[in-house]
Amino acid sequence: MIVLQFHHSILSPIRLPITTIGAKISLPTNYFLPPYTLSKPLHRNFLSSAARDKKSEIYNIPSTEIEVVDEEREDYDDGDDRFWSESGFRGREEEKDYDRDPEFAEIIGTSLDDPEKARSKMEERLRKKRNKILQPKTGSAVPVKVTFNKFDFSNSYIWFEFYNTPLAKDITLICDTIRSWHIIGRLGGCNSMNMQLSQSPLDKRPSYDAIQGANVTPTTFYNIGDFEVQDNLARIWVDIGTSEPLLLDVLINALTQISSDYVGIKQLVFGGSEFENWKEDLTTEDAGYSTHKI
Repeated sequence: MIVLQFHHSILSPIRLPITTIGAKISLPTNYFLPPYTLSKPLHRNFLSSAARDKKSEIYNIPSTEIEVVDEEREDYDDGDDRFWSESGFRGREEEKDYDRDPEFAEIIGTSLDDPEKARSKMEERLRKKRNKILQPKTGSAVPVKVTFNKFDFSNSYIWFEFYNTPLAKDITLICDTIRSWHIIGRLGGCNSMNMQLSQSPLDKRPSYDAIQGANVTPTTFYNIGDFEVQDNLARIWVDIGTSEPLLLDVLINALTQISSDYVGIKQLVFGGSEFENWKEDLTTEDAGYSTHKI
């Protein structure tokens, strides 16, 4: 005999004769079983050899009379895995009901059969939320004015004049740009003496002569100072070392795009020890001065 104890206050212990564990168990119709007791099958390891020996010892049944049954899980699978987990019954997972999305309903509404009406609603929605969907440019459409004032590659300032006082995010963007420019320069990435691909004919397959590239005189960006800001003015000291105009072209191109898309730059001045409205004695943050490490 085997005793099945169900953990439910309604049920009392049921004593059933057993010949094989794999036999079907029929219960009297007057017993009530909660749904969760029927929905979860026996674990497939329940009838392993170790379990058979253990149950043989507990219930004093010869192990030869216990049939090892290894039923596959699909016997209990109704095709919906969402109702089954190794830890037991967990129910249907929460799903987002897009059919009841209020924003979707507001846009579409009853206009599914009227394409023109749906289109007009979409256009109206776009007009209302255009500031959140389309990010306007914060730069200037006026090109940056670039001038040179006795620029010395080995010892000069580069001066910036903005239309307005740059915000913290604008300063971060410009500092990152200058930092990248400096790294490329230190690694010799802007060497106009080795422009094999840009100077090769466009109608031919590109080729690169490694020996020629290795024998070109290297260019190195020697040193750079901090980025200093005073209200709408800024400056940075550079020691480029070799006279490499390509380095300046790379920086001007990058700053031109920044001025157009992000923060308006009125002019760039290469060279000169002084600049209009720049105060050498202005060195406190309260007065609008700040320095930023490159």
